[in-house]
Amino acid sequence: MLEENHKLSIRRQCDILAINRSSAYNKKKIKVEDKIEEKIIEQYIESGCRYGYRKITEALERQGDTVNHKKVLAIMQKQNIQGVYPKKKFKYTKTEHKKYPYLLNDLTINHPDEVWATDITYVKLPMGFIYLVAYIDLYSRYIVAFNISITMEAQFCIDCLQEALTKGRMPIILNTDQGSQFTSNDFVSYVEVNDIILSMDAKGRCFDNIFMERFWRSFKQEDLYRHRYESVAEAKAFIAAYILWYNNQRLHQALGYKTPSEIYFYNKKAKEKFP
Repeated sequence: MLEENHKLSIRRQCDILAINRSSAYNKKKIKVEDKIEEKIIEQYIESGCRYGYRKITEALERQGDTVNHKKVLAIMQKQNIQGVYPKKKFKYTKTEHKKYPYLLNDLTINHPDEVWATDITYVKLPMGFIYLVAYIDLYSRYIVAFNISITMEAQFCIDCLQEALTKGRMPIILNTDQGSQFTSNDFVSYVEVNDIILSMDAKGRCFDNIFMERFWRSFKQEDLYRHRYESVAEAKAFIAAYILWYNNQRLHQALGYKTPSEIYFYNKKAKEKFP
């Protein structure tokens, strides 16, 4: 048989033994690849099955084994192993819902209840998430209604809007994003049956709903991150207290250091509490 460390070259040994050189070199190549494969699997196991092909390539380089990263990837795919890494999140866009234009570009808002906006945010609890929806009057920054749910169904958004409308006020325009709750047939039908004009942000345009985003930022910095709610009941109590304070006591620079309720109710001395 052929010997790699023999004083005669592989070529000369093949000639003497009448062996096809290509077969000999292929066997040698297979043997080398087997060793590389063993080392790749060894590095993968040593990493706790965490390393991907790039890190395994680097680990082999540190050991003095030069191997192309594409070869490492091919061997890992052959062995059906892969590193731990964040998977790409696919967003499935519903194409069947009706598209509504964004109506707030260059729109001057002159009075309360001309335009409301709504959005949903996540609130993390030790046992999971709850979801908070709110409706804000863009002229005054007044939170006209809010609701909390443990699920992301459209109904809790509808219930919140219904609560806002039962207080005797109604917007001309309601701006939402294109989330499934706001594009659902039930939600859209409820808005339209109340003769409210629906406006929707463009996909991926969070700044189209900038006033809601600013409210979420204020809420999280001034309350959520300070208290770290431990239960749903505690979250509901703290959120209600914060919105009561936000509407009636929090001074807004953009409002000339007035509160949202003072602007919304046209009364500089308004002391009305959030219902």
